[in-house]
Amino acid sequence: MYKTVQVKDIIIGEGAPKICVPITGETLPRLIAEAEQVRTLDLDLVEWRVDFYEHADDIEMVKKTLGELRAALGDMPLLFTFRTSEEGGQREIMPADYVALNQAVAATGQVDLIDVEWFNKEQHVRELAEAAQAAGVRVILSNHDFDKTPPAEEIVSRLCRAQELGGDIVKIAVMPNSMADVLILLEATNRMKEQYADRPLITMSMTGRGVVSRLAGELFGSALTFGSAGRSSAPGQVPVGELRGILSLLHSELTKG
Repeated sequence: MYKTVQVKDIIIGEGAPKICVPITGETLPRLIAEAEQVRTLDLDLVEWRVDFYEHADDIEMVKKTLGELRAALGDMPLLFTFRTSEEGGQREIMPADYVALNQAVAATGQVDLIDVEWFNKEQHVRELAEAAQAAGVRVILSNHDFDKTPPAEEIVSRLCRAQELGGDIVKIAVMPNSMADVLILLEATNRMKEQYADRPLITMSMTGRGVVSRLAGELFGSALTFGSAGRSSAPGQVPVGELRGILSLLHSELTKG
């Protein structure tokens, strides 16, 4: 049975894909400025990409900054993500430190979701998911391939595995080396949604070549997309204003039957 995920007033997995905009400031003043900017935009969630932050390796500084960021964002849903260098992020982190950071942040009650890279050790993934969910925080289990697009069967297998590991939402992002790769990602997304998904999934093909995957999620089964409000956190993100217009148009046409 397919279950949506509710985060505050946002229901992920229902209707048009929800829009998440990353903020990537290296310093607290820059983060607050970005928070004030995104509050003026038409979006659904904000992602703090903490791996860009200058004090990302200091848990107490991260928690202090999170408090100020939470105040600046008001009641806007917040996703916390430390993207490791192995999966396209800005810095390396020891596995034990990765677990400790995410557990500490989830325990603050100031984030609504955390992103957990599920290619970490299974024990760490399960520990993080269970600790976050016990604190009332939803978990996105994510995987990124910045080199290639795996075969459709492999994409579906990874998403199914992420479901088994207990994520509330499962996610994969891949690199297209041809337009055929984009079609592989879309076909795998559709197959996953139609045959195996029991919770929301997020899929995307990166760079400009894969931009259609960020726009057509409602057609194929992806429940959330990432837009930009300045500096992008991944290749191919569409400015949020343009993104909302396109998603709304597609949703309107789909609901006509």
